[in-house]
Amino acid sequence: MFHGFTSARLEVPGAAINLRWGGKGPPLLLLHGYPETHVMWHKIAPTLAERFTVVCPDLRGYGDSSKPADGDGHYNYSKRAMAGDQVAVMKQLGFPRFQLIGHDRGARVAHRLCLDHGDSVERVALLDIIPTAEVFARTDKRLATYYYHWFFLIQPNELPERLIAGAVDHYLDSIFRSLGGNRNVFTPEAQAAYRRSMRDPATIHATCEDYRAGASIDLEHDAADADRRIRCPLLVLWGASGVVGRLYDPLAIWRGKAVNVQGRALPCGHFLPEEAPAETLAALTDFLQA
Repeated sequence: MFHGFTSARLEVPGAAINLRWGGKGPPLLLLHGYPETHVMWHKIAPTLAERFTVVCPDLRGYGDSSKPADGDGHYNYSKRAMAGDQVAVMKQLGFPRFQLIGHDRGARVAHRLCLDHGDSVERVALLDIIPTAEVFARTDKRLATYYYHWFFLIQPNELPERLIAGAVDHYLDSIFRSLGGNRNVFTPEAQAAYRRSMRDPATIHATCEDYRAGASIDLEHDAADADRRIRCPLLVLWGASGVVGRLYDPLAIWRGKAVNVQGRALPCGHFLPEEAPAETLAALTDFLQA
């Protein structure tokens, strides 16, 4: 995987970020989601690298990036802190401005990055999410059933951590099933990477903190910025058979949060780059500017 890419570990304020980067052309930052790592991009990153300089980091708390202490009010796992990491990474690599793609939790980091560091982002694609505050505001029995992990992971420290640690592989399989993914689309190499990462107790705790922040300090930040919009062009993609596609009208929701929105459903569940790599790649390359 990632043939021709270079591995690096960069120190940024408050964290050390593991990443792979490669290719040539304009800089493009790819942010992964839960419960994965940067490996989730392995089916499309090499092709994107033919036109772009592609940077694929592990978010803080995930994969081989560091797992900082929680911080006051879960701040160290806020999307604000995570977004700051990525801006610092790109500046160290010599890219003060870049295009941005985020999936799942990485898309939530990308949303915050566009609000806090809008001058850094030329274009952004958000894959299979609606805004965090909208998820909580619209929660009903259907959403809680599909997104049960949102409410499980925010429970007090050690309850979800201990339960996940007792059955990591089974837990990961249940997440992939509940989000509409066909386990057969995940390559053996990718599955091994996700399992290796999640078997680390520090990763389990850090990723719980990501969700605890999402249900607390992130909502505070979002409320303070409720009237602000993403200013750069925004592409929204979602899986037609996933939770977002079945429960919501993503374009209508995002048009309340950005000034220039386009997008469509793809024939898959939640994990677009792994379930429908050709369709995802086509949609992204049509949108991105090389």
